[in-house]
Amino acid sequence: MLDLDRLLRTAVEQRASDLHLKVGTRPWLRVDGALVETPFDTVEPGDTEQAAARLLSTPQGEVLQRTGDAECVYAVAGLARFRVSAFRQRGRTGLVLRRVVPGVPGLEALGLPPVLATLIDLPSGLILVAGLAGSGRTSTMAAMVDHVNASARRHIVTIEHPIEVLHADKVSIVDQREVGVDVDGVPEALARVVRQDPDLIVVGEIADEASARGVLEAADTGHLVLAGVATVGATEAVDRLLDWFPRDRHANARLLLARTLRGMVSQRLLARAGGRGRVAAAEVLVSNGAVAAAIADGRDAERLEVLMRDGEYYGMQTFDQAIARLYERGLVERDVALDHASYGPALRLELERIDRERSQPLPAPA
Repeated sequence: MLDLDRLLRTAVEQRASDLHLKVGTRPWLRVDGALVETPFDTVEPGDTEQAAARLLSTPQGEVLQRTGDAECVYAVAGLARFRVSAFRQRGRTGLVLRRVVPGVPGLEALGLPPVLATLIDLPSGLILVAGLAGSGRTSTMAAMVDHVNASARRHIVTIEHPIEVLHADKVSIVDQREVGVDVDGVPEALARVVRQDPDLIVVGEIADEASARGVLEAADTGHLVLAGVATVGATEAVDRLLDWFPRDRHANARLLLARTLRGMVSQRLLARAGGRGRVAAAEVLVSNGAVAAAIADGRDAERLEVLMRDGEYYGMQTFDQAIARLYERGLVERDVALDHASYGPALRLELERIDRERSQPLPAPA
C-alpha cells in the first residue's frame, strides 16, 4: 500500500521539486531538474485512486471524473505545501505533486535583476512574467508581490488556480481568490475586480482570450497588473497574448498591448555549477518608445531582440546576455550555458572572451 506521507517526507528531504505517481512504476522524484527513481514499491491502481480521494475535495474529485484533470493544494502540517495535479491516463489516475517552498524568497535571493523591483513599484500598466512549467515563474511572481506587500500601502488582489503561495498582510492588504473555489474563472474575477479598489491585480496565468482581454483592459484603466504567460521568451509572450484574439482584432490588441505594457521578464532555470540546485537566467524587456512602436507595428521578434540586447541602460538583457553573466560569475558551467543558448555561435564567442580575460595575469602592483 502506498505510504503517501512517507513519500512526501522523502521528497522534501531530497529537495525534490516534484513527486510523480504513475500506476505500474515506482514513484519518481524530480531533483535539480532531473528525474530520479525511488526505491519504493511499484504503484498499484488502488494506490493512486486512494491518494486522489484523500487529496481532492468532493467537488474536485467530480471534476477529475468529468474532465480527466483536477488541481488543488495539499498541506502537510510541519512539512510543506504541495500543488497537486491529478489526471486520467490510460483509464487510470496519475498524480504529480509539486512542492511549494515555504516562505517567499526576495527578488535578490532569487538572483533576479533589480529592475523588477522598479517595474512592480509603478502605479499602473501591465507586467508579464513568462516561463514554461518548472521555470520558477510562480516564485518570481510571488517575490514581486511580496516586494509590494512589504514596502507599500496597497490593496493586492490575486486570481490563481490554485493558490500556491500564501501571502500574509504586511504593509499591504492581500486578497487571494482561487478559481473553482472563490470564483468561477479568471475572466469572471477580472470583470469584477476593478470594483474592489485594487492597486495591484495579479493573474497567475493568462490562458484564453477573455482573460487576455480582461488583463489588458484592467491595465488600460489605470491599474497595475502582474500576469503570467506560459511561453519561453519575451517575443513569444507577445505572440501568445495576441494569438488569443481573433485575426480581425489583432491590430486593436497590438495597440492596447503597446500602450499598457511596462515590462516583461522571461526566465529559465539552469543547473548550478557544482551540481547542487539551479539558478535563474532572466530575459528582461522594459517598455520605452521604441519597444512600444515595435509591438504596435508588428515588428516584434527581431526588433525586440535587438532592443533588449542594446537596452542595458533601461535594465534590459537577452537570455544569452543573462547566461553569459552567470558564466562569468562562475554560477553555471560552460556546457550548461551553451545548452541553453538562444544563439549558440554568438554565446560561444562571448564565453571565449570571458575565458581569455580570466586567463590574463593580474597587473603587478605599482
